[in-house]
Amino acid sequence: MITVLETGPLATIQDAGRIGQAALGVPSSGACDPTAYALANRLVGNHPGAAALEITFGGLVLHADSDLTFAVTGAPCTGVPLNAPAVLRAGELLRFGPPRSGLRSYLAVRGGIDVPPVLGSRSTDLLSGLGPAPLQPGQTLKIGHAHDPMPGVDLAPVPDPPSGEVTLRVTPGPRRDWFTDAAWESFTTQRYAVSSNSNRVGVRLDGEPLERARDGELASEGMALGAIQIPPSGLPVIFLADHPVTGGYPVIAYVSASSIPLCAQLRPGQPACFRA
Repeated sequence: MITVLETGPLATIQDAGRIGQAALGVPSSGACDPTAYALANRLVGNHPGAAALEITFGGLVLHADSDLTFAVTGAPCTGVPLNAPAVLRAGELLRFGPPRSGLRSYLAVRGGIDVPPVLGSRSTDLLSGLGPAPLQPGQTLKIGHAHDPMPGVDLAPVPDPPSGEVTLRVTPGPRRDWFTDAAWESFTTQRYAVSSNSNRVGVRLDGEPLERARDGELASEGMALGAIQIPPSGLPVIFLADHPVTGGYPVIAYVSASSIPLCAQLRPGQPACFRA
């Protein structure tokens, strides 16, 4: 068992998500940074898809009620080991300080976080309300028993999330023709800044608004992870894990799969640019 003493800005339970149910109106959710989440589970020998904790900008404090093997990946928080399996003894505390770079860290405990699945997933979905609620002080989390052998890795040599300007690779979206060529040029050359009004649903960007080539409204269309919508403000919104399954604003582009983890680690104020 683990007892939550402090949660920081936001700490949730996440797994690989509710995959394949968007046609039924069920969003996918799951870990915002799937690469860091998967690495944390591998480092402690968990089965793929085991539930872990997603910690936003540190601040989480946990009490070990028994000996635990754990791994932390993603944003490098002070006070905890990174990208390596470690042991937390019964009675010890694990404190996540603010990360040097990035936004989201992942804590995997050997055996996984054992909470009841909802529609096939243990993920917290902040938009739909499905899954367990965000962690609260005083909450106790049960640890499961399903796992594979330890991988025998002392340290995973992966880089920290970038702290400076981030380049996101994109491909044109289904509504690219709703924008002028000058708008596409601006979209793929200007330097945006991440808005503080960003969350697990999407990353909002501040910059020069994009000019439409046509007026009017779209009927709602299916939306996927990485879609970049342009609302009436003319400023991009990148859909992350808790995005809705439909949307009515034109999608100018999609972020490549390899850039999704970078999007998940963007901090408010951090510069970002798109490249086709």
